[in-house]
Amino acid sequence: MFKERVNNYINEYLKKYQPYQKYWNYEDGVLLMGCRRMYEASGSREYRDYILRYLEQRVMPDGSIPTYNKDQNNLDDLNCGKVLFFALDETDDPRYLRALEYHMERLHRHPRCQCGSFWHKDIYPNQIWLDGLYMAQPLYMEYETRCNGMENYNDIMKQFRNVRKYLYSEEKGLYFHGFDEARIQPWADPVTGCSANFWSRAMGWWLIAMVDTLEVMNPQVYEHYRELQDLFREAVKGILPYRDTENGLIFQVIDRADAPGNYTESSGSVMVAAAIMKGVRLGTLLEEKYLSIGREMFESVVENKLRPGEDGVVRLQDICHVAGLGPGNKRNGSLEYYFSEPISADDAKGVGPFMMAYAEYLRSEK
Repeated sequence: MFKERVNNYINEYLKKYQPYQKYWNYEDGVLLMGCRRMYEASGSREYRDYILRYLEQRVMPDGSIPTYNKDQNNLDDLNCGKVLFFALDETDDPRYLRALEYHMERLHRHPRCQCGSFWHKDIYPNQIWLDGLYMAQPLYMEYETRCNGMENYNDIMKQFRNVRKYLYSEEKGLYFHGFDEARIQPWADPVTGCSANFWSRAMGWWLIAMVDTLEVMNPQVYEHYRELQDLFREAVKGILPYRDTENGLIFQVIDRADAPGNYTESSGSVMVAAAIMKGVRLGTLLEEKYLSIGREMFESVVENKLRPGEDGVVRLQDICHVAGLGPGNKRNGSLEYYFSEPISADDAKGVGPFMMAYAEYLRSEK
């Protein structure tokens, strides 16, 4: 019944899903990556065909993507490019290689902080957000491994290293949502440059960024591979003590279970579950210590968050619709801010990772 329930939910969701935006966007990319993971886990061609239908409508025969927003530098826009590797492997259509090369051209023109990391977006200058590591680094690493002779491994690792240097809290064992290198944003601590709190989905992005990058990295480049493994293990150990004592899930603001208005948030929770199970599969985490944690977290999401709404339709509930920092005086990173953002159901930013976690859940049984 458990698997039937989950499979029915995913199938119905995909039947009804409409593209998140009219343009090339990261939210659709998250869902498509969920489909890719489900295809890898189950072999069901419906997931493969879903991805290819989406891409065939948006990537032209010459590799151009008319809906790509070319007027801004935005790491989010790169995320959908990850599934181009899958399409290339499945079809051998050169349009997808050309589209990948365009993404890499965009990436290498992207503005950077003085420390060498990519800005998050044009409207967030000199800022590193955990979200951005997920959007860009697995794509960057897979291209380097497959197409560019690993030439820029050092650049990729430096960006992970910068996040550890500037956004990590030794006291909490967690990573702040964002960092302002210029230390001028209203939300940034004037000394550290960090935002004030630890957001669930940001930590989820960070964990998946690391484990997805490990998956497409050449492990023979041992020094870099081991360093990223160590960062991942440290982050997993850091977040687990903050799980809810009742359902084992992650709070919207991770370390403030005591704060009125806090709640266990679905997208961050399934991201952590997916990352843990994948870390076990890759051999980075000990199976006997961590696999049961990842599986139990996913089972808890299904039990507690996959439930009927007011209309009686089963939905993935308790997904923070969106959260960010700025620009300017907007979105100040306070507790009150994170609790004020709308709580939605069936958002692709939660359902895509839900599918990723379920795929790892299925693979762990094998």
